[in-house]
Amino acid sequence: MNGAESLVATLVGQGVDICFANPGTSEMHFLAALGNNPKMRSVLCLFEGVATGAADGWYRMKDTPASTLLHLGPGLANGLANIHNAKRASSGMINVVGEHSVSHLKYDPPLTSDIEGLARPLSHWVRRAESSNTIAWDAAQAVAKASGHPGQIATLILPGDTSWQQVDAAPASLPTRVQARKAPSAERIEHVARVLRSGEPALIVLANKATRGAALEKAGRVAAATGALLGSQFFTARIERGAGRVPLARIPYAVAQATAFLRDFRHIITVETREPVAFFAYPDKPSLLKAEGTLVHPLVEADENSELAFDMLLQALGASHTAAVLQQRIETAVPTGALNPASIAHALAAALPEHCIVVDESLTTGRESMSLTMGARPHDLINNMGGSIGYATPVATGAALACPDRRVFCMVGDGSAMYTIQSLWTQAREGLNVTTIIFANNSYAILKAEYANMGAGAPNERALSMIDIDKPRIDWLAMAKSMGVPSVAVETAEGFHKALIDSTRETGPCLIEVRL
Repeated sequence: MNGAESLVATLVGQGVDICFANPGTSEMHFLAALGNNPKMRSVLCLFEGVATGAADGWYRMKDTPASTLLHLGPGLANGLANIHNAKRASSGMINVVGEHSVSHLKYDPPLTSDIEGLARPLSHWVRRAESSNTIAWDAAQAVAKASGHPGQIATLILPGDTSWQQVDAAPASLPTRVQARKAPSAERIEHVARVLRSGEPALIVLANKATRGAALEKAGRVAAATGALLGSQFFTARIERGAGRVPLARIPYAVAQATAFLRDFRHIITVETREPVAFFAYPDKPSLLKAEGTLVHPLVEADENSELAFDMLLQALGASHTAAVLQQRIETAVPTGALNPASIAHALAAALPEHCIVVDESLTTGRESMSLTMGARPHDLINNMGGSIGYATPVATGAALACPDRRVFCMVGDGSAMYTIQSLWTQAREGLNVTTIIFANNSYAILKAEYANMGAGAPNERALSMIDIDKPRIDWLAMAKSMGVPSVAVETAEGFHKALIDSTRETGPCLIEVRL
């Protein structure tokens, strides 16, 4: 067994059985090891940002890390934007980054770079494999780091000679995953119970694992018992929502709307998140969105167990038998007429099938969708936590691989889609059930709004030329066809609804261009 084979065997043995890969020359032995191990699924991505984004999507739906294969420093650099998004979403990920053999590095060949320097700002753990004999230990430690709570980014640098050299002796033991999550302090629980018993207006802001499963249901029971409002940040890693789920109010994105939403709360209680802040700094607008005098109370820190915390809080409140108030199903009529944010949202609410997954990077067009789809059939919603655009189509790819029996709807603006449109090719190659919805307004429309928000005035013709993307206009149907994905363009609300329904009747990927 050589070092590369030891690495793949260890990953599989530790439960990491998928690798999103964009290999190069230095990684050929690792590529061979991937191909020779039937327990490892290898997924080819035509850009490293697709590979890292897909690994993020995999984790968000599976709660277990995937691996990536990236080619030297430039390959890692190409994947960093979606590693950033994954880190902000607390997704676990194991990046295997190829490197020149040790004997070759001294000659400073063209692809030589400071891989550790590139990796460290966005990795929780970075290690360079020193020999074929240490790779199994290194890989197991990477898996252990990535599998904790919250998930972490682990980067293992793999010099070529450590891949091809034989393993002389396997390590006697390997690190193991630590699955247990920390318990919150009893003092903190009692403090929050006193706050909630006061009757003063309170908002409980949920994030990460608290927005789904038993933790969300128990948070709903706390809200029902105390009158507190449950909410989420505008962007959340994954929310279980729709009919039969505990509803969450979404803190608005725009500063004026967010401050108005938060104005009347005396207390903000945070669960696996921090207090709400503005996404950007704007002239003469606050960074902190709460009203003056509002108090912030951490209930659950990022590395703690939300479900346990709500169990403890229910006991402290004497409300263990209180039932949560669940979202009722709202039957939405199929909209007709012009396409606009409201009609788009109504079409989605009417069409989304039960237990689908919605990956949202629609920015301007889809911003109204979430409030108007609260009563849709139960589904999962995934948002971009890091703000680096080009996340949606890769994350949808990973989510579809993680949940092959569920339809994934990827909502993305045309400007954002162009960053990682190579995802379509991987979706076609793997036969993934992804409906990609391109909102084609031929512009970075969000930047027009931000231009005004920043106090820069009205953009002149030269400034607009850096925001509009209509010269030439992107042919989305031809783009999809070139990568093996069936497509359709729609120009009315009823046409959009029909295209959504049609996409669920066939297996495999498709693309809907929503012409605005």
